[in-house]
Amino acid sequence: MVTNTSGKKKTAIARATVREGQGRVRINAQPVELTEPEMARLKMLEPFRIAEEELRDTVDVEVDVSGGGVMGQADAARTAIARGLVEFTNDAELRDAYMTFDRSLLVNDVRQAESKKWGGPGARARYQKSYR
Repeated sequence: MVTNTSGKKKTAIARATVREGQGRVRINAQPVELTEPEMARLKMLEPFRIAEEELRDTVDVEVDVSGGGVMGQADAARTAIARGLVEFTNDAELRDAYMTFDRSLLVNDVRQAESKKWGGPGARARYQKSYR
């Protein structure tokens, strides 16, 4: 059985494919062990740490991530992997374990950066006013 899922964070979009296998996890066709920085790698592998370790040895996961920055991509991949595992195993206990640990494992974070406006250096900040 093959499962396709997706995850989003800011402007990063991840598409994950989960199939039966030997425990290979690939991010953009590279083994996840080569992913840098280490914090991003640990974040991507979080769904496996919450589930039993035996689960990782029975599935192959391929993730394609595009857009955003390093940590945004890591969050998007993490959501896609967690959704894929839940859909692949069809396990309600695993779904509940993910929800109690962190809701963003299964639900996309829809927050976006607010666009810059005129009259200031950012979205809300204004340029300083001089009286003399």
